[in-house]
Amino acid sequence: MTAPALRVTPGFLLLEDGTLFLGRLHHPLAEPAVAEVVFTTGMSGYQETFTDPSFRGQIVVMTAPMIGNYGVNTEDLESAVPQVAGVIVRELSEPYSNWRAEQGLGPWLASARVPILSEVDTRRLTRHLRSGGVLRGVIGAGVAPSEADRTALEACPSMAGLDLASRVSTRERYLWGDPQAPRHVVAYDYGIKRNILRMFESRGCRVTVVPSTTPAAEVLAERPDGVFLSNGPGDPEAVAYAPAAIRTISESGIPVFGICLGHQLLGLTFGGATTKLPFGHRGGNHPVKDLATGEVLITSQNHGFAVEGGPDGVPGAPDLVVTHVNLNDGTVEGLRHRSLPVFGVQYHPEAAPGPHDAVPHFDEFLAAMAGHATA
Repeated sequence: MTAPALRVTPGFLLLEDGTLFLGRLHHPLAEPAVAEVVFTTGMSGYQETFTDPSFRGQIVVMTAPMIGNYGVNTEDLESAVPQVAGVIVRELSEPYSNWRAEQGLGPWLASARVPILSEVDTRRLTRHLRSGGVLRGVIGAGVAPSEADRTALEACPSMAGLDLASRVSTRERYLWGDPQAPRHVVAYDYGIKRNILRMFESRGCRVTVVPSTTPAAEVLAERPDGVFLSNGPGDPEAVAYAPAAIRTISESGIPVFGICLGHQLLGLTFGGATTKLPFGHRGGNHPVKDLATGEVLITSQNHGFAVEGGPDGVPGAPDLVVTHVNLNDGTVEGLRHRSLPVFGVQYHPEAAPGPHDAVPHFDEFLAAMAGHATA
């Protein structure tokens, strides 16, 4: 199919270190788009990427050379709307072809007022970010930044210290799945992806999704079989209200499973610390080693922070065992409590998009819930 033509004008990306990348802006900007600029190595799954709440407050550079060729649909969303602040691509395909497609990527992002800058040398841009670390940037119209563009960039906050989880979290609790399902999971929403909920539903679970600031007492009052800590954006150390609730729930003996931000919050809960990575891990091709079995998983990842530590443990958290490490840089990718049924992984076993090597972690959580029920 051929998508409606977008209005295309000259545009640019200016990074905080002064580096300028010229391109073509695919719809008018009401104001400059400013955010941290990151890259992701996914070859497909752009719709899931752009609607992942973990990308809130970021301009995303796609390393795949052509984006948009299979359009978008309403079934593969990871949240209700695009979460990204902007998109940078080498080539935006306006024609699209897929039997599930409902519209083109360009018009879909335009309707959400998310700017797309194409015809950018994304290889050079990615190498720049890979070498020097992620930077704040501004997408603007024209061939050179104005004083207003530079002012907007200077005012853009650093990702370090930002609690974005409370901004993307649901405001009201809601139920996902069959109300009569045999297993009940309470999920803290720090920026939860819908495919996580689908994975629980497909395994016979009903999920009560609660706001990120929900007190532990309210969660325990639900009498859940297990508690899930979701993925989400921002600095985990800024989510200062979470560890106390997580510790109370964990010490009750209820199984707890965390993914991404949820994994980082587990590290903080039991005495660890987190650190901001130079350029993060984003994409569907990250190798992770299971330290118990030696097995290597190819994983989907999207994070800019990590729990400090390594194969020998997490400093300050003697109750935690490191279960998985990243084979690219040695960072912590999995944690388990020594005595409580509590564990987390930094990567995304629900994929969407990505490989399915880590899907069994959901079954591990269900087994923990079954063991708790019979204890």
